[in-house]
Amino acid sequence: MQRAYRPLAITIGLIGLFVATSLAVGHDGWGVPAANEQAIGEVSRWCERVNGGFLREPVNTLGNLGFVVAGLAMLVVLAREAAASEPATNRFIGNSSISLLYASATLFLGPGSMVMHGTHTFFGAWVDNVSMVIYISIPWLLNLAVMGRWRDRKLFTIYAAVIAAYAAGYWFIGPDLGIGFELFRVSIPLWMISEALYRFWSPTMRWASGFLGFVVAAAFGITPFTMAENTGEYWWVFLFWLPGLVATHPPPGRRTYVPWFWAGVASFLVAYAIWQTGTTDHQWCRPDSLLQAHAIWHILSAVATWCFFMFFRTETEQVAQPDRQPERQAVQ
Repeated sequence: MQRAYRPLAITIGLIGLFVATSLAVGHDGWGVPAANEQAIGEVSRWCERVNGGFLREPVNTLGNLGFVVAGLAMLVVLAREAAASEPATNRFIGNSSISLLYASATLFLGPGSMVMHGTHTFFGAWVDNVSMVIYISIPWLLNLAVMGRWRDRKLFTIYAAVIAAYAAGYWFIGPDLGIGFELFRVSIPLWMISEALYRFWSPTMRWASGFLGFVVAAAFGITPFTMAENTGEYWWVFLFWLPGLVATHPPPGRRTYVPWFWAGVASFLVAYAIWQTGTTDHQWCRPDSLLQAHAIWHILSAVATWCFFMFFRTETEQVAQPDRQPERQAVQ
């Protein structure tokens, strides 16, 4: 086996281990369900009727295969490029540490959510939320690392610390870490703010970029007026200025935003709109249907991860142009 394909082979092996472990653990049921989950026969929080078989929400669980397919496809593309042994300056081409982390995080979104929808246990909810934070923390931390001139060791150390702190906080305290702070939701505006800085970096943009966070929040139904009226709930808005604080230098590269970035944004926004219809109290809820809104949310979100993967691969280095000196006429 070529070394370039080793990450792909390891991942396939881990998928096999996940399937085998799930079959063994879930053979006689998944144990005590989480306190916020419904009983067998009732309608789950995500509209699908709770099943007494191997998977509590079969359709919503299997909808997560989209992430597995997307992650495997990324690893195949990266392995082929690594096998070609062609030098690449873009860190999302070939088996770099960043590209493999992104592909692995994308794939892990699948099993993470599967465990939640399939088992209805507290452990499942924990793995699901941790998997989402593992993915969403990559883009904005990478952007800050580039513009803050961090070394890879610093980037991965901070990334690991963020994930470990969140995982421990969720397990021992709760989803909001006991302080009304949901890292996944905050990470979305942090990504968009850092991406705007990546594209339009300037000293003025550094301090102005934080206001973009309010625009992103408004797109998800949280207006500045809502935040002003509930300052205790939205105390974390000051983090909107974190990217500008860290981004002390302009990025050395430039990314192409059409079509992949905007395709990813559109896919996620459509997925989010559909996600809102996949709840028990929505009039479109059909708990016994094979077509579940929450499963579609998973699939379209997986499409978004692929679009963003392709987007990061568009980056090229900017070549600094030397200052031109006016030519002097020779004096005859």
